[in-house]
Parts: sequence; structure tokens; C-alpha cells
Amino acid sequence: MAPRQTADREGPYVLRDRTRASVFGAIVTKGPIARSEIAQLTGLSQATVTKAVAPMIAAGYVAEQEGSSGGRGRPRVPLHICPERRFAVGVKVTEREAVGVVVDFAGRVVAGGRVRLESPEVPEAVAGVRRLVRQLLAEKPEFRERTFDLGVAVGGAVDLDRKVLRASPILGWQDVPLGTLLEERTGLRTVVENDVNALAVAEQWFGVGVDVPWFAVVTVGAGVGSALVLDGKLMHGARGAAGELGHIVVEPGGRQCRCGNRGCLEAIASEPAILASIAEAGGPSGIDIEAAVGLARAGDAPAFTAFMRAGVALGAGIATLANLVNPARIVLSGEGLVASDLLMGSLRETFAARTLLPADAYELITRPLPDEAWARGAAAVALRDIFTGPFEESPNCLLRGAGSSLIP
Repeated sequence: MAPRQTADREGPYVLRDRTRASVFGAIVTKGPIARSEIAQLTGLSQATVTKAVAPMIAAGYVAEQEGSSGGRGRPRVPLHICPERRFAVGVKVTEREAVGVVVDFAGRVVAGGRVRLESPEVPEAVAGVRRLVRQLLAEKPEFRERTFDLGVAVGGAVDLDRKVLRASPILGWQDVPLGTLLEERTGLRTVVENDVNALAVAEQWFGVGVDVPWFAVVTVGAGVGSALVLDGKLMHGARGAAGELGHIVVEPGGRQCRCGNRGCLEAIASEPAILASIAEAGGPSGIDIEAAVGLARAGDAPAFTAFMRAGVALGAGIATLANLVNPARIVLSGEGLVASDLLMGSLRETFAARTLLPADAYELITRPLPDEAWARGAAAVALRDIFTGPFEESPNCLLRGAGSSLIP
């Protein structure tokens, strides 16, 4: 099935679209908000903001709030998102399952679900995402009528323009045209993003990254990853591989990583690495991370040492990140936080010893988040990416659930 909309990333729209996306983000996170306040928040001129907002209003995505006034002089007219004008689906893909949400145009989660994947092979993952999308859109008629966009979060380096997953050591995928495959199977315009980047977008719009222009997200679980928001912009790098914190070497000559190198942070601090360390030290093998946490809390030496070692490695890696880009806030998340009480002591101690600035110059916080938060971030990426193309005009917000498709 062909997608119902494609994004035009070339030509004269590019610069304008970046401005429009910035303005849209300000309205989502701060609305109702006046044009003058958007200008102050984004650093754009008020004339530029007014020009960017005009097609959003014409398309029915944004509306002016009636009855507002700023007192004497020109009235202050706040802008707000029309939440039911359009919906988007966000999906996080792992080795075992696909977790998805439907969000409205303001990014609020209005439905969710998950499907199990029988294998991490590409055909099974694509079929699983298709099943999940169909399941989610079947929940309400308006979802099927007004959903055109799919955001997919997946571990690995992503070529955003070609919608290709360049490499995913966790999934074992290489050069997979994931966006094209999913557009063909779902009929939705598809945006593919690194999963930690997607989580950072969710935090930037809805979480602890709001009003924090310099922050980083570090995740620990099946792997170790990071995302960088610098001066309010999510960093992708020249080839979509920015933030691969898990593959910096912290123990030269150490255990081999699945990327092929030795001593990577991920080869020491990820959940599989911790379990391997326990087995190598004479502890039990074939256990899961919850069992390992239980052993360590009970005083089992191999388990306790494995978590301590992981904390030291994480502290060293995060200190390297802090020294390189100097974020104001570093958010530690991921399923690995189930062991935060075992990791954080050695992590903070090593971090304090390795940073150039005093450790208290950085706000280091732990933030356990469910898989749905990652999926919400993927949906937010898809919403933001809408602004790479022209708008379809519509005079009113669709607030009563009885609209028609935006795009034929």
C-alpha cells in the first residue's frame, strides 16, 4: 500500500520548514502562547513567527484563542493546537515486541498496545508493526480517518532522509530500508528515528527537557545509548550516528562487544554484559536481570561486583559525554534502572572523579520510563516531521470527531 503522504525534504521548503517545526514545537509545549512569546522562546522575529503560523491556521492545525487580550495596545491573541485535527502512531521496536501508541496533534497519548514478535528478523518485525498499527487504528473511527503518520523508534544508526536503518547491533540488522517497508505495508507516511533520540524528543516536548536547551539522555538496558540536545536541537551527526555512547571504549582490551570492538561501555554495563560478568566470576548462568539484582541485593559477591563494575563504566562514559558537550542536565533512563540502587553509587563516584567541572555543575537524574514513553517520542518525531511538506487548508479545527481524511 502506498503512503498517503510523502515528505518533500528538498528545494526551497527546507529552511522554512525548520522554522515552522520550531514554532510548532513551541505551541505544543507552551500553548496557549502568543506570537510575541513564541518569538522570545525561539529567537525568531515576530514577523517570521507570524509567517510560519499562517499556514498552520489555514490548515486547521492551530487556532487563535478567542476572547484574549493583552490589555492596552494590540490585543494578545494566544495560539493553541487543534488536538483532534490529526493523529499519529508511534512504535518502539525491540527484539521481542513492538510497543505502540496513538497520539493526538498535541502529542497526548489516546490509545496504546503491544504485539509480541516471534523473532527479531526484519520480515517479522515489519509484519508485527503492521498488526499493531491496524489494532490501534481500529479502536476509534477518527483514528482511521485522520491518521497519516507513523514514527518508528529503533536501536541503531538511522539515515533519516532515506529512512534506512544503517546498522543495529542489538537487532542484527544492516542497511534495512525500514521506512519504505513500513510505508508499503501500512499506507502511512513513516519516519524512522533512533530510539534514544525519540525518547529525547519526548523529554524535550513533554518531560524534563522542557525549557532545558542543553541536555542529554543516557539509556541502559539491552544496550547503552545516548541522545544529545544541544542549544535546543537534537543532534544526529553527519551520518545519523551521533550519541553512540555505548561504543566508546572504557576498558581497553576488555570483553568483546557485539560491534566487534573490545572494552566498549555496552560490553560492560548493558544487561547482557552484567549477566555475562556474573557467570564468568563463578555465579549462576542462564538467569535474567531481575534474578541478578536479587542476588546482588542479597550480598552475592559475583553479582554485586558485576553491578559495581557496570556503575564505574557508566560513570566514566557519562563523564566523557559531559566533558565533550557540557549539558546542563543528564537524564539516565532505560530498563536497566531496575538496578539503580546497585549502580548509582559507583556511577556518581566515578563521574565526579572524571569530569573537568565539579560534578554539581551537572544535574544527573534517574528517570525510569515505560516503553510507551519511547513510542510517544516516535509519534512526536512523526508529528514534527509533518512540517517538511505543504499544508492542506481547512478553515476549522476538527473537534467533534466527524472529519474526513486530510489527504486523499
